[in-house]
This record gives sequence, C-alpha cells and structure tokens, in this order.
Amino acid sequence: MPESTPLSHRAIPLLIAAALLLFGTGVFFPFFKVTKFWLFNDAISVVGGIFTLFREGEYFLFTILTLFTLVFPCVKLGLLAVIWLEREHDLARVRRLHGWVESLGKWSMLDVFVVAILIVAMKSAAVAEIRIGFGLYLFTFSVIATQFASAWVARHLAQK
Repeated sequence: MPESTPLSHRAIPLLIAAALLLFGTGVFFPFFKVTKFWLFNDAISVVGGIFTLFREGEYFLFTILTLFTLVFPCVKLGLLAVIWLEREHDLARVRRLHGWVESLGKWSMLDVFVVAILIVAMKSAAVAEIRIGFGLYLFTFSVIATQFASAWVARHLAQK
C-alpha cells in the first residue's frame, strides 16, 4: 500500500498547473470593458493593453507592465514547478530558488496596483463606464493559486 501523503503534496502540482492555465487564459480575456460616452465599447485584456502601449509609444509603461504582469508571474510559476520537481535532490538549491520566488511575489502585485489606479482615474473622470471582465477573475484566481502553492512549498521545505 502506498504511503499516504498530505493533501498539500498532491495539491501543489495541481495548484501550479491551475495557476498557469488561469494565468495563460486570464491575460488574453478582457480585464475590463470600457464604455465611453455611452457609444464606444472597448474590451481591454492585459496582452491587448500592453500591445496598445507599445503601438502608442509608451515604452516605459510597456516595459513595466510586461515585466510585472507577464514575465514575473511566468518566472514565479516556472520556479515553483522546478522547486517541486527538484525538492528531493538539492535542498540548498531548492531553498535558494524559493527565496527568489518569495522576492518575485513581492514585486508581482505592482500590475494590480497600476490597473487599480487606471480604473479609479477613468471612473473619477466620469468619461467612461468600466465593467470588470472575466480576465480579471481568471488572473486573480491564478494569483491566489500561486500564493497557496508557494506557501505550501515553503511549509514543505521548512519540514526538511
């Protein structure tokens, strides 16, 4: 009979996979829908917004949002997967990698802050009606799944 494993040991790979799937779809689905002057509708996704910034010559914002919204979450999920797959081999390396994951986690909320400021600015200008899109929910659930996976990996590493 196989040795029983705690729920977190079985859940971590599922959470990482779910977070990756939610993230991958969430950045392409609309984050919010904007109606300007009751006539013009736009559905804005993360990827679409980033490309728009590039086309408009907003290279600083393009770089910041690409880094914090696309690159950091992908690197964080990739590192979590490597850590989980290598957890039994080189514990010192795995702990060092997890330190990087925790550092990335602190920076990865910058994109949420920028989106929040954008929504508040547009709503307070009273030129547009903003409705939350499905992509924001997918992205949020991805962040939550990633946080749970990271916390469970940290707890697993602390027990070793």
